[in-house]
Amino acid sequence: MFDVKWIRDFPEDFDAGLKRRGLEAQSEAVLAFDGARRKAQTALQELQSRRNEASKAIGEAKRKGEDAAALMDEVAGLKEDMANLEAEERTAGEKLEELLSGIPNLLASDVPDGADEADARVERTVGEKPAFSFAPKQHFELGEALGLLDFETAAKLSGSRFVVMRGPLARLHRALAQFMIDRHTLENGYTEIAPPLLVRDHVLYGTGQLPKFAEDQFRTEEGFWLIPTAEVPLTNLVAGEILEEAELPIRVTAFTPCFRSEAGSAGKDTRGMLRQHQFDKVELVSIAHPDQSEEEHERMTACAEGVLEALGLHYRVVTLCSGDTGFGARKTYDIEVWLPGQDTYREISSCSNCWDFQARRMKARFRPNGEKGTRFVHSLNGSGVAVGRALIAVMENYQQADGSIRVPEALRSYMGNVEEISAGKAGS
Repeated sequence: MFDVKWIRDFPEDFDAGLKRRGLEAQSEAVLAFDGARRKAQTALQELQSRRNEASKAIGEAKRKGEDAAALMDEVAGLKEDMANLEAEERTAGEKLEELLSGIPNLLASDVPDGADEADARVERTVGEKPAFSFAPKQHFELGEALGLLDFETAAKLSGSRFVVMRGPLARLHRALAQFMIDRHTLENGYTEIAPPLLVRDHVLYGTGQLPKFAEDQFRTEEGFWLIPTAEVPLTNLVAGEILEEAELPIRVTAFTPCFRSEAGSAGKDTRGMLRQHQFDKVELVSIAHPDQSEEEHERMTACAEGVLEALGLHYRVVTLCSGDTGFGARKTYDIEVWLPGQDTYREISSCSNCWDFQARRMKARFRPNGEKGTRFVHSLNGSGVAVGRALIAVMENYQQADGSIRVPEALRSYMGNVEEISAGKAGS
């Protein structure tokens, strides 16, 4: 959501920002609704002032025993006119909010222009690609050969884009999540949260999934929405709040299932676990002071990178281009892990700074020290990281010629000191 006063003052900048996202100018429509609302508000104030005067005059006339019928008729007419103006104001305000709620965040000046992921800017590459003396396999080939990834049974239970994990691979998946949560809480200063997985409309509205992306979500018959990411409940923890400046930054993390309909992804990543309707993720959310959100963005990204470094995985960090940056984000770093089975990099974490875009929708503010007024907080979110994709990366990067998978040292204490997952130990 946007500051309408800023759009009034800088309509050309607003339209230029939308143009960077490939969108048509919207300032004229925004200001038309805003103008209609403000006109109705001004007229209402004038009528209210006249109504107060007339009501006072009625009282004075009655006190003097004078005829007040004309004044009383005027007040009745004013009441009807005010009701009409209130309806006009409400309609204009609703149309303004509807328009603004569908407009994405404006991009930071250093976001590269471009159409899609091919135009992302590589910021850094960390580690070395593993060398194999054999042709590396993809994760689903490895998992199916071990009898530990079962897509066929999952399809019988739920349809496509689901998986059943068994035995040591299920444990490795759980170990990755526990490792990440421990790292972020014990080393990176995040507070662990166990949030609801079902939320109401206003919660998804607050983080920008509604109304524009309703088809990407799963909704129950009772009106709940399954969370697409823990970003949704975690960010909304401060919805409607006025925080003290000393409380910032707030850093929280959660390990949750996530649910996405993957609307528009037909034909993409149909094999394996890369794009599923249900997956697990460790999420990082920060509520920051506006003057510190850019620094917090770098910090959050480094926390996510630290997970991959501890697992010994090769990756790169890119800044998404204008055409690929998400709806609510002002700037996004994608962390892309190397998958030797695919011979390519794949996104395993997105870390975004949303500035005050979500905070305005949620009405989340803070009171600066020594000031009477309030300011909107800045919100940030990132994957710390996607657990299923981390499992894929470990399987493909730690695979051996016989199809077994070495367990990274960082995870062995979570795995009962198991060092290898192999066919002979698949039932362990």
